[in-house]
Amino acid sequence: MSSNDKNKINVSVAAAVGLGAIIGAGIFVLSGTSIALAGANALIAFLIVGVVAIIVSLELGELGALMPYERGASYSYTYKAFGSELGFITGMFRYMAIAVSISAIALGFGSYLSSFIFGSAAGMYPILFAIILIVALSLLNMLGLKKATQADFGLVLIKIAILLIFVAFAAFVVLSKPSGVPLLSFSVSGGAIGSIFAASVVVFFAYSGFQSVSTITDRIKGGAKGYVKAIVAAVLISITLYVLVVAAMLLLVPSSAYSGLLTADPLSYVLRQVHAPLWLVLLTDLGALVATASATVAMILSASRSLYQMSDDHLLPKFFRKYDKKKDSAENGIIISAIIGIAMLFSGNIYVIASIANFGLMFDYLLIGLDVMHFRRRGVKSPFMMPLYPYLPIVGIVLLLAFFTGLSHEVLIFGVTMALSLLVVYYLLREIRAKKVVRIKLFD
Repeated sequence: MSSNDKNKINVSVAAAVGLGAIIGAGIFVLSGTSIALAGANALIAFLIVGVVAIIVSLELGELGALMPYERGASYSYTYKAFGSELGFITGMFRYMAIAVSISAIALGFGSYLSSFIFGSAAGMYPILFAIILIVALSLLNMLGLKKATQADFGLVLIKIAILLIFVAFAAFVVLSKPSGVPLLSFSVSGGAIGSIFAASVVVFFAYSGFQSVSTITDRIKGGAKGYVKAIVAAVLISITLYVLVVAAMLLLVPSSAYSGLLTADPLSYVLRQVHAPLWLVLLTDLGALVATASATVAMILSASRSLYQMSDDHLLPKFFRKYDKKKDSAENGIIISAIIGIAMLFSGNIYVIASIANFGLMFDYLLIGLDVMHFRRRGVKSPFMMPLYPYLPIVGIVLLLAFFTGLSHEVLIFGVTMALSLLVVYYLLREIRAKKVVRIKLFD
């Protein structure tokens, strides 16, 4: 076996990277908020966003198999498809979403740990614990890709097991009731549809992160096939777990009990409501700590490699090009991502931070569908071609545009302002470097 093969990771570990990034603060912190917004219809929101996640994972499968040595994921694909202008904007939006996610997920960890130790998440303890987590996991990422992913694999197995125990407990409680299994109350009224899209915006953050697999495509055994298996498996397992957990929450405690719920530990809240054994409440809290730590590892990994790739394409200063090939670690990218993640901890609560991240994620995923269409129209063949083209990309784009309507006015204004600012920055830098202006004719 060559030294290059020894440094590669298998499909299960690669899938764990995606799962590590997906199953984090979303299900352990924001699931209660989604139910508060949409009631039992939160299940529909999880399924709708899950459909988008499957479509985007298939698109990433095709693009990643086509360009396995690109470490910038969606940024790299847009850069190759549409050039440096849109590539720069997409890359910065993607990086913003990931860097902000580091902060949101670490803050979830801090809230759980503060509650676990002191009985509440008040004061500065959540932020302090979040800072410690970001610093510690940044140092772990400095040790190299393989060590980081192997550590993540173990954490993923633990949190999946804990979520399954939570679901099993709910099934035991519900089935042991003399009245039988209660029916969930779904609604399709106009107000209900609006609440589903509002909940979908929250749920969207819960699915963020699977793109992290795209930054390590060339390190996965089995080439394109191994990569596609890893990213699709991560999304399918996440959807299954999310639906089971949210259904369990609704069956244990009626949706009306979640109205106005702002607790950072909704799963523990549910268990306390049904007087679950203390060991199970503590185990669930431990699961939340493991989940958020695992997701933070994957997000730091993904963020640092994105910065490296943009710098390698000369769209960012060469400072970000520092790369330890032996460890497969983008060191300066890790440091900068940690600094930004820590700074964002002071920008507001986890819901505000997640909303800001969602705009960048939606913009990012929208471009992925357009990237696939670009290469298909030009007859470029990938080792993996997503099925049901062009119908699936069109469905994904339409749903993503619909999700934008669920964002708050403040977040939309922030996103549009950032897009315009990035465009101005790009052309100012281009002017400073005296680069030739490209003019094309769109019409005859």
